[in-house]
Amino acid sequence: MTEESPGAPGGGRPEDVRHRLVEVFGERVSASVPLAGLTTFRTGGAADWLLETSDPADIVAAVRVTRALDLPLTVFGGGSNVLVGDGGVRGLVVRVRHGAISAHGTSTVRADGGVTLNGLVRWAIQRGMAGLERWAGTPGTVGGAIYGNAHFDGLMVGDMVAEVGLVDRTGSILRVSGSEMAFGYDESRVQHTGEFVLWANFDVAAGDPAKLRAAARESLGFRKRTQPLAQASAGCVFQNPRVTDDSLSGGVPRTAGALIDGAGLKGCRVGGAVVSTIHGNFIVSDGAATSADVRTLIEHCRSAVVDRFGVLLREELVYVGVFG
Repeated sequence: MTEESPGAPGGGRPEDVRHRLVEVFGERVSASVPLAGLTTFRTGGAADWLLETSDPADIVAAVRVTRALDLPLTVFGGGSNVLVGDGGVRGLVVRVRHGAISAHGTSTVRADGGVTLNGLVRWAIQRGMAGLERWAGTPGTVGGAIYGNAHFDGLMVGDMVAEVGLVDRTGSILRVSGSEMAFGYDESRVQHTGEFVLWANFDVAAGDPAKLRAAARESLGFRKRTQPLAQASAGCVFQNPRVTDDSLSGGVPRTAGALIDGAGLKGCRVGGAVVSTIHGNFIVSDGAATSADVRTLIEHCRSAVVDRFGVLLREELVYVGVFG
């Protein structure tokens, strides 16, 4: 998903940085690239340097060269679940898209981190491999789903993960079992270690393609009915409150969307950012929103829910780059 080294741009003179990046990646590296069009929110500034790739080996090379240059590194895939600052992102941004999918026997599917979840679902259904079909309609990539342990209808991606390939900040490649990934609600170890996802092995079982397609259509239909899929957003903004969080009075659903709705925030606007009238836990852009608008509206929602219910909501989306 998304990780960023803190601090100044680093790396010395721009011409020296470009020379080294081009030496490693060729002309695939570009300078001062706007990122808004590469995210589902359609907001945010430019990357100092951008590399688009489909090969996990390029992530490893990016870790090693940015470490040598003392250059910040950010990696993301489909651009969902992130909010890029209007001031842009310092250092090198690697956008990983697509990649390989393969079957390992009859009970395991391996997908590179840049593979979209929808692409993985289609691939598995076509081959009669069950277990992934409920993720139809989920935005983003395998890497992002691992990073945030994506969840839907009580299911978590981490429950299906057998093994993950990672690269750490030194450029070393690791194979980590699912049990070592420290999966939790909206959480995995890579959020704390700064590692990047190269690939993941998923447990699957034999299934009837026709029944799997029906289950996928059901999941996609549910999302279309309950989420503002036709509008620019980053997905759910806040995590649902956990049972260990602040107490709630009886009858109040323990979901961020219900709390935001209960605080009367649906339709609330800051600039071009609006709380969706379809689902309270989505903030959408009317086409003119800035990331500053979105972040201000997020803070307003958080404060209003605290005032109304005494519950402090935590973000599910990730902030990347320079704000304010």
